[in-house]
Amino acid sequence: MVSAVFHSPTGSKTASAPVAPLTTQQAANAAATAAAASQVQRARQWHNFWMAVLPPLMGFGLLIGLWALVSITTKGSIPSPYETGVQAIDIFSDPFYRKGPNDQGVGWNVLMSLERVAVGFGLAALVGIPAGFVIGRFTFLSRMFNPLISLLRPVSPLAWLPIGLLVFKGANPAAIWTIFICSIWPMIINTAVGVQRVPQDYLNVARVLNLSEWKIATTILFPAVLPYMLTGVRLAVGTAWLVIVAAEMLTGGVGIGFWVWDEWNNLNVKNIIIAIFVIGGVGLILEFALIRIATAFTFEDVKS
Repeated sequence: MVSAVFHSPTGSKTASAPVAPLTTQQAANAAATAAAASQVQRARQWHNFWMAVLPPLMGFGLLIGLWALVSITTKGSIPSPYETGVQAIDIFSDPFYRKGPNDQGVGWNVLMSLERVAVGFGLAALVGIPAGFVIGRFTFLSRMFNPLISLLRPVSPLAWLPIGLLVFKGANPAAIWTIFICSIWPMIINTAVGVQRVPQDYLNVARVLNLSEWKIATTILFPAVLPYMLTGVRLAVGTAWLVIVAAEMLTGGVGIGFWVWDEWNNLNVKNIIIAIFVIGGVGLILEFALIRIATAFTFEDVKS
């Protein structure tokens, strides 16, 4: 049998059917469709932008409006937003001045408070996270320490401060001690809860493989407990920042809490209001940073 082979006239490529060019009307319709789609996309982007920006602006506007109303009704006892803004410009124009041990800029006060928070919180993390692992891992220790944690956790930070002053004989160690004892509980509780919620099947497999306790903690428990642990860290940092302001009001020295108390003694209400916004802003930055870290190390199903 003879087979026939057909070649294209060029001998190398098969000829393709020519594509008919678009008519003027079709080109105009395509351009109009593309323009409409682009316009819809821009409108959606602007809508998303305003939905992200407008509600916070309205919230701040409501706050400033209420603030101005309170200033008017109190006949100037509470400074107006404008007066406070002028004072804030003056303060933040030179936040790191030094005119003596008790007269320093707001920047130095914030940095000193953050230093105390870092030391107290770091010590609490070094103790609290391993303690949470041990308490959550062993039922006997859990039953042993749960009543103690439930008893000590609700105690006010100001109740711990005199104990620190008595033991450490100094204001700065006492403030760090108060941060430590108040921020350790969220890390212990959240880490222990995370360990207790690890599926039993994981531990059964580890028992079958005859893994050591260290291997179980590092390869099984730690990855599963990490989201709970980071939640405890977030709560602990917020607690530490709240505690340091109250502790510094009583211990004195350099710090944002002492700055608030010193301005109250000077009857400078504008600086007190500025300090409130500074405290809230720093706390917001700390919270946002820890949320970003937690999101990076948290599984998708629990990011929300």
